[in-house]
Amino acid sequence: MFRAKSTVEIRKIVAEQGDLLSDLEIASLSQDPRAGVQKIYQQFCRQRALFEQENNRLLKMSLYEKQAREKGFKLIAGVDEAGRGPLAGPVVAAAVVFPDGCLIRGVNDSKKLSPQMRARLFAEIREKAVCWAVGLADVEEIDTLNIFQANLLAMRRAVQNLAEHPDYILVDAVRIPEVGVTQIPIIKGDGKSMTIAAASIMAKVTRDRMMEDYDKQFPVYGFARHKGYGTRDHIEALQKNGPCYLHRKTFIKNFDCPV
Repeated sequence: MFRAKSTVEIRKIVAEQGDLLSDLEIASLSQDPRAGVQKIYQQFCRQRALFEQENNRLLKMSLYEKQAREKGFKLIAGVDEAGRGPLAGPVVAAAVVFPDGCLIRGVNDSKKLSPQMRARLFAEIREKAVCWAVGLADVEEIDTLNIFQANLLAMRRAVQNLAEHPDYILVDAVRIPEVGVTQIPIIKGDGKSMTIAAASIMAKVTRDRMMEDYDKQFPVYGFARHKGYGTRDHIEALQKNGPCYLHRKTFIKNFDCPV
């Protein structure tokens, strides 16, 4: 099948078709005596093994969603947040609803992904989701309510902002009040549910981009670098320049900052 084609042509076909190759075509590759073709075949086998490993990981991360669908639920939202720990900026939550059977390679707990990978997945999740939305609680709400209650508020707003109201919610670690929807809190859910993991990516990327925009308004703090977290250079800038309106008063009260 491939005998009449050059190694260059075969490499191009395998690169373009990948897992779409038929069993006969794969067998033809494996039996081709040319050393260059055997290298292509071995590389193909390695890539297919990695693909199957990733597919199995995602299927395992979709068990909660599968169980919900088996019970008759259709619009299953994953919910997670970003920004509970920083000294500055809002807490941002996201809610994501996927169509049945949707698997996105690479989706994982946002903390385990590089910024570049999060950005790529952000675009793909936005494209493939049935709907998605974010909700936030601002600094004043964090200082007034406390970070835990502000986090729940942001999550509730994310769910309420969805274009289609979910009938089932998977949420990282907590239970969201006042949503009127069946929900399952999952400890470390961003590593156990693909839908929650996707929400963690959407929340993280959204918040990071907000902090990068704030950096243009307040460049002395370095928000683009640390996203508001309490790094050494952020604390030093805070002690030198004092807080801006983005700083959480309840988080920085123990620092020696000029007013």
